[in-house]
Order: sequence, then C-alpha cells, then structure tokens
Amino acid sequence: MKIGSIFRQGFPGMLLAASMVPGGASAAPSLAGTWTLVAADVQHPDGTIGRDYGADPKGLLLIDPHGNYSLQIFKSERLRFASNDKATGTPDEFRTAVLGSSTHYGTLTVDPAEHTLAFHIVNASYPNWVGQTQTRSYQLKEGELSYRVPPRPNGDIPISVWRRVD
Repeated sequence: MKIGSIFRQGFPGMLLAASMVPGGASAAPSLAGTWTLVAADVQHPDGTIGRDYGADPKGLLLIDPHGNYSLQIFKSERLRFASNDKATGTPDEFRTAVLGSSTHYGTLTVDPAEHTLAFHIVNASYPNWVGQTQTRSYQLKEGELSYRVPPRPNGDIPISVWRRVD
C-alpha cells in the first residue's frame, strides 16, 4: 500500500478524533512540533535499566497544534534482508524487523494536572494497538519530553525520552 493511500484512509478519522477531547485534557499545543528520540530504555522489575531498542535507537515524533501525531522508533542494529526483498525475508530478518520498530499515529491529548498523555491510536505497526487509547505519565522540562509506558506482562516498563528540535 502506498503511503498516500494510508494517509487518505486514516486522515478523516484523525480529524474526527482530534475534535473529541476528553474533559480535563486538551489537544497537545504545548507539545506541538518535531521531536527526536534521545532514549528508548526499559526499567526491569529489579530496577535496572536496559536499552529496549539498542545502544543508538532512532526515532521521530511529530505533533501538530491540533494533537495529531505520528511516532516512529527504530533499533539501529536491525538485520538487513539478504534477499533485498521484503516478502522473502528469513524468520530472523522478520523478527528483528518487527521487534526492532514501533510506529503508530493518531491523536494525542494531554492532561497537565495529572501529568498524563493519552495516545488515541488510529493505526500501528503492532495491529493489537489499533483503536486503543494508551495513557502514559510524562515529564516535560528543558525541551525534553519523557514518558513511561504501563508495565508489560513481564513487569518491564518502557521509558521514552524525546528532545524538541524545532
């Protein structure tokens, strides 16, 4: 599917969702802009911190003044497909491609009083997230946005840190 058709299919839903902001929360004008990934860490149940997407993860978070967002996180060390054909990768190539990336888009609402972000996910690389609202506690200081994802089934807590670039 071409990128243009993805946006044509998802954009009307994004506009509708952007107009439906829950009470107490607002669209994300204070977060509007371009953000680059600083860290994609994970806090393990024993308190130690690991690198969820490797030592040098790459990512981009775009937020417009109406709260529409697009987020991409990639592990730098993903395997390249030896066949140079996405449809004929090996099991290891498919595994690292999927586990080495996290992408989703939709609308974002912010509740400054509760220090929470709510990602209203329209579409995602992980299909189970489509249509979900995911809430994260956040901090915003000195041009850096950090948030903690609710714990995974194994107790790990992903932590994302973004730096404003515009």
